Amino acid sequence: MSGSVVSELVLADAESLQDLGRYAARARALDADGAVRLQAVGPVLASWVCVLPGSGLMGTGTTLGLRTSALDVPAELDVVVPLAAVSDRVARPGERAVLPVPPMTVSVAWAAVSPPRSGWQVVGSVGSEALQRVASEGIAEVADGTPDGAGSAAVAALRERVWGRVVPLASSTADPVADVAGVAGDLARTNGDRVGGDEGADSPAYPAALAFAAYALGFLTLGGESTLSTNGRWTRLTTPAGHALTRR
Repeated sequence: MSGSVVSELVLADAESLQDLGRYAARARALDADGAVRLQAVGPVLASWVCVLPGSGLMGTGTTLGLRTSALDVPAELDVVVPLAAVSDRVARPGERAVLPVPPMTVSVAWAAVSPPRSGWQVVGSVGSEALQRVASEGIAEVADGTPDGAGSAAVAALRERVWGRVVPLASSTADPVADVAGVAGDLARTNGDRVGGDEGADSPAYPAALAFAAYALGFLTLGGESTLSTNGRWTRLTTPAGHALTRR
C-alpha cells in the first residue's frame, strides 16, 4: 500500500458516512479482527473488505466485498487499517461527514490480490431471493457440518467446499418461494461441485461465495437484481449497494 499524508476523508454527506459505518459493522461480524482497505482516487472512495480468505499462491477462493462512496473533497489514498478503528471513528461523528484516517495500518495478504478495474464482461443476472437461498443454505450446511471440537483446518476445508461450489444461473431463476428443503437437497446432491447436478452445466454460473458475501454484507434487497460479470480468474456480483468479488 502506498503511503499518504491524507489525514481525513470528507464524504459527500452524513448518510454516506453512516452507510460506511454499517458496512464496517457487518464486515466485523465476519471477522472481529478484520481490516478494510481504504482506496481513494479523486472523488471516489473504495472500501474493500475480505469475506473469505483465499488459499495458495494465487489466492484461490479469495472473496472480497467492495462499497464505493462519493467524496466531497477529492483525495488520493491507499491504506489498510483495522475495521475496529473505522467503526470507532464513525461512531463519533462531528458536524461534517468526515472519516479521520486511522494512523495504524495493518498488513493482510488479501489486499495484494486486486481485481482488475476494467475489462469485465457481463454474463447474466440473478435475483436477490435466489442469492439469499444459496447463502442461507450454505450457512446452515457449514453450521451443521461443524461438530463441537472440530479443528480449524476441518472447518476451513468445509467452508472452502461449500462456498467454492458453482451455481448455474439457470438454477437461480427458479421459483423464489421454492421449498427450502428442496434447495438443501440440491446442495447435498452436488455433482462435481455444481449445485443441481448436470443441469445448466454449460450455462454461466457463479461461486456460492458471492451469494454469501452479498448476503453477509447487506447488499441484497427484496426483489432486487444483481449483475454477474467475469474477468479472467475473477467473478463479480454487482448490486445497487455494493460488489462481491471472488477469485477462482
